[in-house]
Amino acid sequence: MEILRKISSLLITLCVTVILVSCGSSSKVAYLENSPSAVLSEKGFLYEARIMPKDELTIVVNTVTPSAAAPFNLTIPTTFSASTSRLMTTQQNLQTYLVDNVGNINFPVVGSLKVGGLTKREAEQLILEKIRPYLAESENPIVTVRLSRFSVSVLGEVLTPGNFIITNERINVLEALAKAGDMTIYGIRDRVKLVREDSLGRKHIHTLNLNDAHIVDSPYYYLQQNDIVYVEPNRAKSQNSQIGTMTTLWFSATSILVSIAALVVNLVK
Repeated sequence: MEILRKISSLLITLCVTVILVSCGSSSKVAYLENSPSAVLSEKGFLYEARIMPKDELTIVVNTVTPSAAAPFNLTIPTTFSASTSRLMTTQQNLQTYLVDNVGNINFPVVGSLKVGGLTKREAEQLILEKIRPYLAESENPIVTVRLSRFSVSVLGEVLTPGNFIITNERINVLEALAKAGDMTIYGIRDRVKLVREDSLGRKHIHTLNLNDAHIVDSPYYYLQQNDIVYVEPNRAKSQNSQIGTMTTLWFSATSILVSIAALVVNLVK
C-alpha cells in the first residue's frame, strides 16, 4: 500500500509539473519594459507626414473673392439620384491630384509643381508662392493641402490584421497595433518589422524593439503613409498545434493514472 501511495504522489507531482510547464513562457510580452529607467530624448517635435509618389492630394485655395480662387479649385461633377423622389441631382467634388513617380503634380494655371518630399506646410507655401502673381494683393489667398488617403497596414500576429485609414495623418507604431487589436501572446515584440518605401520607390525593412522604451525616440516610431507593420510569430505559435495535442494527451493519461492509483489505494485499505 505504501508503494501505491508513492505512485499516486508521483503522478500528482507529474501532473502539476505539466501544468506549470504548459502555462510558463519565456517570451517578453510587455511593451516599453525599461520605461522607469530609460533616459529619453528631451527634444520635442510634432511629426508631420511628407508627400510621397502615388499619394493623392486634395488642394483647396480660398480667397476673399470666391470667384478669384475658382480657377485653382477644379471640381468633378457627380450625379446621383434620391431614392424617394428619383430626382437627379449634381454634387461638385474637388479634383484630387496624383503625385507622379518623380514627385510632381499638374496644378491648374501654374502647371507642374514638385511636391514630393515636402511636408503639407511646405507644399502649401510653395503653391501659395506660385499662385500669388495671378491674384490681386487684396485677395489674401489661403492654401490647404490634405492627403486624400493616408493608410498603414498591420499584418502577422495581431488580433485583426488589415489596412487602416488614418484621418488625422499622424500615427505611431503602438497606435497602429492598437487599431489592429494589439499583438497576440505569440507575437515577438522585440523584432517587429517595418516595411517602408522611400521617394525613389526603394523598399527598406527596419526592425523595432517594442520592449525597449527608447523606441519612442526612434525615427521609425511614427509611421508614414503606406507603411507595413509585420509582427513575427514566435516558436510557440508555429508549434502550437503539436504542443496542444501532446499536452492534452498528457493531461488525459495522467488523470487516468491518478484515478486508477487512487482507486487501488482505496480498495487495499
